[in-house]
Amino acid sequence: MAPTNILREGSKRPAGRQRNSKRGRREILIRAGSIAIRARLLDTPTAERIWSTLPIYSTAETWGHLVHFETPAETGREPRAMWTVKPGEIAYWAEEDRVIIGFGPTPLSRAGEIRLQAPVNIWAVALDDVAVLAAVRPGERVAVLEADS
Repeated sequence: MAPTNILREGSKRPAGRQRNSKRGRREILIRAGSIAIRARLLDTPTAERIWSTLPIYSTAETWGHLVHFETPAETGREPRAMWTVKPGEIAYWAEEDRVIIGFGPTPLSRAGEIRLQAPVNIWAVALDDVAVLAAVRPGERVAVLEADS
């Protein structure tokens, strides 16, 4: 199924257990190796699908100054998908079902930007400094969990 078709299927609920949807204050904890950052979910279809998929367990990969990992969540590219992100913006690459967290330039970046390989959906904003992700090494275990309130 094409990524944009997944978003068009508004009547179908994403797989996964139903969560208490406190829309205003949904927060997650992302652990990668010994590093942990908290993030606040935005009000987007991608955030809703990822929230319903929690917990997510994966393996970290890196590319330039970003950490990315596979996720079982599936959603399409949103109309506001972007080629660049700012530090602290947590993104989803629809074509590859990957979460992407950039904290500095990638091999494609121009001066002062974090440029990605494809447009991505911004679905969360980090509450902690994402620069700590520089310590994450490929192959480390990643967990995305609902943050304790």
